[in-house]
Amino acid sequence: MTQLTASRAASADDAHARRRRGGARSVRNPDGMWAWLFVLPTLIGLAIFYFWPVIQTAYYSFTSWGVFGGAEFVGLKNWVGLLESGEVPRALVNTLLYTAMLLLGIPIAIYIASLLNRPGLRFAAFYRVLYFAPFVSMPAAIALVWGMIFNSQYGILNQFLGTFGIPAVHWTSTEWVALIAIGIVGVWSALGFNIIILGAGLRSIPAELYEAARIDGATNWRQLISLTVPLLSPSIFFLFVLSVIHGMELFDLIFIMIGDSNPIKGDTQSMVSLFYREAFISNDKGTGAAIAILLMLIIGVLTAVQFWVQRRWINFD
Repeated sequence: MTQLTASRAASADDAHARRRRGGARSVRNPDGMWAWLFVLPTLIGLAIFYFWPVIQTAYYSFTSWGVFGGAEFVGLKNWVGLLESGEVPRALVNTLLYTAMLLLGIPIAIYIASLLNRPGLRFAAFYRVLYFAPFVSMPAAIALVWGMIFNSQYGILNQFLGTFGIPAVHWTSTEWVALIAIGIVGVWSALGFNIIILGAGLRSIPAELYEAARIDGATNWRQLISLTVPLLSPSIFFLFVLSVIHGMELFDLIFIMIGDSNPIKGDTQSMVSLFYREAFISNDKGTGAAIAILLMLIIGVLTAVQFWVQRRWINFD
């Protein structure tokens, strides 16, 4: 009887102590209040500068604007006009082609990053700075310089080709050649960033793995394909996502390198170029908003597809 009473008293004391601890814990940190307080400024910024503009733009895509403002609800008129227009598919194809060329720059960056990561390479940091410099340069300045390089009359590229007897190429005034030229500039300007990201991934791979591969007789190419690329797959996926988003936002290079008076301007415009023309040149804010929302949806779908596919080829071990 005495033992039973003692055990009941001990249980009561334990329950009382747990209630006290739980009450104190709820007072000190009720439902993660401090975590929400720290996150709140970021959430407010996102809501004001990101979410609300998206909601506004989505609404404006169903409206028509006058020259001096004033939105009038027109339903699906802007969206039907986009579907009936032949310019949107062409602009989307141009944008996707440029994006594909950016993705082709990732294998080039893998190869260069592996060369820069070789043990004992002198001036490796200097080479990385040289590759990274274009990435931090102004896109307008890059477009101006490459526009002069690709100039069909006095451009240094045509002068170089002329020494081999190759006739001058109209780089920025021939439809598909202009898109390829713009893609070359895009790959060149993004190469440094890709090399830095991939170089960081390469330095995280243990050197013992390469030593074991060499002992097993693996060539440098075999090491690159069977060892480097699988272990770099998370970094490669990260660059894939960023390259697709960056490629779909193409505007600066086309705007400066092609120019307003170029006869192929309409055939080389991107989705953002089409948005700029409709919203700010033609002053059709409703159609411009519809193009912006369409572009956002396309980027969202492409990103979602990449996240779905990445489970099949990315190695996180």
